[in-house]
Amino acid sequence: MSEETDLHSLDVVEIQKILPHRYPMLLIDRVLDYVPGEKAIAKKNVSVNEAFFQGHFPGNPVMPGVLIVEAMAQAGAIALLTMDGFKGKTAYFGGVNKVKFRQMVKPGDTLRLEVTLDKIRGNAGLGHGTAYVEDKKVCSGDLTFMIG
Repeated sequence: MSEETDLHSLDVVEIQKILPHRYPMLLIDRVLDYVPGEKAIAKKNVSVNEAFFQGHFPGNPVMPGVLIVEAMAQAGAIALLTMDGFKGKTAYFGGVNKVKFRQMVKPGDTLRLEVTLDKIRGNAGLGHGTAYVEDKKVCSGDLTFMIG
C-alpha cells in the first residue's frame, strides 16, 4: 500500500462537520492527513480576497500573525476533535507559548500547517505547531487546548 493511500484527508465540508468555525474565521481549506490524538497536517490557501487584507495593510497585504497561529490551532483541533471522547465538542485556546514569526505570508501563498499533540490530560492538550510556505518555516509555537 502506498503512503498516499494511508492518509486521512478531509475537504472543507468534512472540516465543517468537526470545527464550529465559519467564514471569516474558518482558516483551513483542507486536511491533508490526521491521526486522532496525535497530529494533523492542513493547508490554507491565502487569497487577496480575505477580509483582513482590506486593512492589513493597504498596498502591502500581509496575513496577520495571530491568524496564522489560529490556523495552526484549527489544525490541532482536528487532531483533538476526531478522538472518540471529544467528537462533537469544541476546542478552545488555553494559551500560546514560544511563538516565532520568520517570514511574511502574502496573497497567493499556501500555508501548510503541521501540528503534533504532545500531551492530552483530561480536557486539556499541549501541542506544537509549525506553518510553512513551500518548504520555508514561517511560524512555529507551542499551543495549549481546552475542550469545552
